[in-house]
Amino acid sequence: MRYYSTNKQAPVATLEKAVVKGLAEDRGLYMPENIKRLPVSFFDQIEKKTFQEIAYTVADAFFGEDVEAEALKKIVYDTLAFDCPVVPVTDRIYSLELFHGPTLAFKDVGARFMARLLQYFIRQETTDTRPVNVLVATSGDTGSAVANGFLGVDGIHVYVLYPKGKVSKIQESQFTTLGRNITAIEVDGVFDDCQTLVKNAFMDEEVNDHLRLTSANSINVARFLPQAFYYFNAYARIKEMLGEEAARQTVMCVPSGNFGNICSALFGRKMGLPVKRFIAANNANDIFYQYLQTGIYTPKASRQTIANAMDVGDPSNFARIYDLHHGNHQEITSYISGASYTDEQIRDTMRTCFEENNYILDPHGACGYRALSEQLQEGEVGIFCETAHPAKFKETVESAIGVPVAIPDRLAAFMKGEKQSILMPKDFPAFKEFLMNE
Repeated sequence: MRYYSTNKQAPVATLEKAVVKGLAEDRGLYMPENIKRLPVSFFDQIEKKTFQEIAYTVADAFFGEDVEAEALKKIVYDTLAFDCPVVPVTDRIYSLELFHGPTLAFKDVGARFMARLLQYFIRQETTDTRPVNVLVATSGDTGSAVANGFLGVDGIHVYVLYPKGKVSKIQESQFTTLGRNITAIEVDGVFDDCQTLVKNAFMDEEVNDHLRLTSANSINVARFLPQAFYYFNAYARIKEMLGEEAARQTVMCVPSGNFGNICSALFGRKMGLPVKRFIAANNANDIFYQYLQTGIYTPKASRQTIANAMDVGDPSNFARIYDLHHGNHQEITSYISGASYTDEQIRDTMRTCFEENNYILDPHGACGYRALSEQLQEGEVGIFCETAHPAKFKETVESAIGVPVAIPDRLAAFMKGEKQSILMPKDFPAFKEFLMNE
């Protein structure tokens, strides 16, 4: 499979180049030239397949031309060493629980897959044998998922850039206490500043001559495409529980920040996933919501909210969504709607859902649940992504629902480590100097 840039000014790339480089030379995001539709027979029998079997079929359609079959199967099965169950919350709304991985967040799937695929390509490499340096900007869960996904992987060093004081203490502990091949960089700015530093590093010739760089943000095709796996599995589990007719009335609601997660779902639809429509649920950072209303995309400075992983003012993957639909606003809005919620509304949703359903939402999942509660139509079944364990936002959730939230053992273990981070201004020259001395 060949990959082209959304900016259309860079040479087409192999999968290996797209994964190792992360960003195209023209600062565009890589897109596969073809999106293979899966056969109808696959969906006819999908409810009889396991999560791993489903994921391998999807992965083969994306990556099968470039990765040997047994190696790809091992990558998929190693990645999905945990389940992503579909759990009923009300009689019509279900939670796709994506927090059962090592760092209790949805990004474990993409991060673990990318770590294994990148290592596969490194082992195939015969000309450039330098270590690979992974740069990742995080507004919360990406950093912990990537850091833990790559921890101890030979030939790879990870630099996690995060905004000082703008991630939860539990999130911060998951990537600042690891050491080994993980370096945490605490940036005096917001998430968009961290993302800009990463992008500028990729575009700097001196830095790239000095270091072999790649990104593990959702700009990387190996990070966001595997996230399609759990949407296919969610459809399968709904079909298994409710039957085909109900499954085809499924509405997927995705809490959205940098839009890699919902973008992977839209790729799934292009592959034939028979989901009725999608909702992108935002916090107060409503740039995509405003685009849906007006057809005009206007990036803004990000606003800090209690759903901090979605605090993104210029979501990178909008470029992919736009390209996927050839810039046709009418086509996008024909099956994608939006929602935007204030911190007060998010807190109210967490409280109400707990009181009515005895189900604890994290702030991001609360946006998804509320959007379905408000927008679900007669005969439809709603699935929202519960993107992280509520304990990762313990203080926020407890203040909303009024009862203690237990911290899982593997999350508590991170809290016992010693913080190790490097303070960094948001200006690129300082970051460049740091990288040139590595």
